Amino acid sequence: MTHVYVSNADSGDIAVLHLQADGTLHLQSQTPVGGNLMPMALSPDGQRLYAVRRSEPMAVLTLAIDPATRDLTVLAQAPLPASMAYVSTDRTGRFVFAASYQGAQLTVSPVALDGTVGAVQQVLPTGPNAHAVLPSPCNRFVLATSLGSGVLMVLAFNATTGLLTPHAEWQARAGAGPRHCRFDPAGRFVYLLNELDGTLDVLAWQADTGSLRTLQTLGILPPGFVGKPWAADLHLTPDGRHLYTSERSSSTLAHFSVDAATGLLTAQGHTAVETQPRGFAIDPTGQQLMVVGQLSHHLSRLAIDPHTGQLHLAQRLYVGQGPNWVEVLP
Repeated sequence: MTHVYVSNADSGDIAVLHLQADGTLHLQSQTPVGGNLMPMALSPDGQRLYAVRRSEPMAVLTLAIDPATRDLTVLAQAPLPASMAYVSTDRTGRFVFAASYQGAQLTVSPVALDGTVGAVQQVLPTGPNAHAVLPSPCNRFVLATSLGSGVLMVLAFNATTGLLTPHAEWQARAGAGPRHCRFDPAGRFVYLLNELDGTLDVLAWQADTGSLRTLQTLGILPPGFVGKPWAADLHLTPDGRHLYTSERSSSTLAHFSVDAATGLLTAQGHTAVETQPRGFAIDPTGQQLMVVGQLSHHLSRLAIDPHTGQLHLAQRLYVGQGPNWVEVLP
């Protein structure tokens, strides 16, 4: 069974939804946490959900996932030194990373044997507006964005101690604003979404050296767009054939097909979605995309055409106030 978790920033809770075999979503429960609840990450073993409170008291919360029902129970919370825009784990689940937009810093926290997050063990200063932090598939490196300084940082990661060490930087175009990034399923390419100019960079990833090389740059804005770009999130289907990005000013998802050999993208159009779509996720089968509207307070389930990757609205439901982050547990 597959479950979907949605953090609601304004109502301070997490919605638990059951994705049934026919694709229908059912709102199963709401877990109150309190505060401005935003980024989340699942532990690699699927037993814990980590959620960040961005209001005082700022903390990362550990929630236990019931093995039978998949409902949530708050187990613990550990203080954070700043408001964190992103949270993730290393590939083993032994460490939790967080990135602070306001604090211009990354943090590393150890995870105890019971899956709870401990006190921060490392604070690493970054350029202005750190926005995302993501381990490489090999777990030897971590990528982190600095939107304000326009760089994608590569940090060496010691999986034994959890220590991050600056290794290299990839420089974006002036005014691009690197925000979120994803590796392709094979770990050969990195897709980088730029918030401020509404573009997407395709980068070749050299795993042995931890280096990046630009291959392609495309726009994600719909035809006739007028205004200030405000790109938010990006995800690939599990088979790596399709990539989608969310853009908040136009409330659209852009769709790109992916060349399996080169990693290069071809634009396939746009789909209007919930108002101000901050976060979305794709189920493990690659058949369903769940996108939330931060201003609509609803989630849309979009069916993904198995041949073309085109999106079709299949369901819409209320999930809470200010939904912004979506995680899917197989």
